[in-house]
Amino acid sequence: MSDKSFDLDTVKKLAELVKKNDLGEITVVDGDKRISVKGKVCVSAQTAPAAAAAPVQAAPAPDQTQQPEQVQGSEVKAPIVGTFYAAPSPDSEPFVKVGSSVKKGDTIFIIESMKVMSEVQSEFDGVVKKILVQSGDPVDFDQTVMVIG
Repeated sequence: MSDKSFDLDTVKKLAELVKKNDLGEITVVDGDKRISVKGKVCVSAQTAPAAAAAPVQAAPAPDQTQQPEQVQGSEVKAPIVGTFYAAPSPDSEPFVKVGSSVKKGDTIFIIESMKVMSEVQSEFDGVVKKILVQSGDPVDFDQTVMVIG
């Protein structure tokens, strides 16, 4: 690898290793290149104690459980760790908005990882019911990004 980034296949393979083995994190160093992929284990370990330590937040919890009931459909998950972008460039219209019709294979967002832009295509036909992240937000591997119904 002559450039200073890892290719998309390497990132995907690392993400699969993290998921398959329930790892909290994996880091690979190749010369001056370094990549870390974090799994869900790290996220749950951090959020569980916070919820247990703050019983005052019990009131918002019913709102959070009601939201998934209101939005039914197929979850679109982030295939890699990176930064979510709703549009191909900052001055462009987003690929999709809530209410947009999509067909299987349509590009619905981009995830930037290690300076590589990866277009994500819809695996479903339907209508975008909800977008759960904002453009520029970091996303974790297998995090639900939007719902298509």
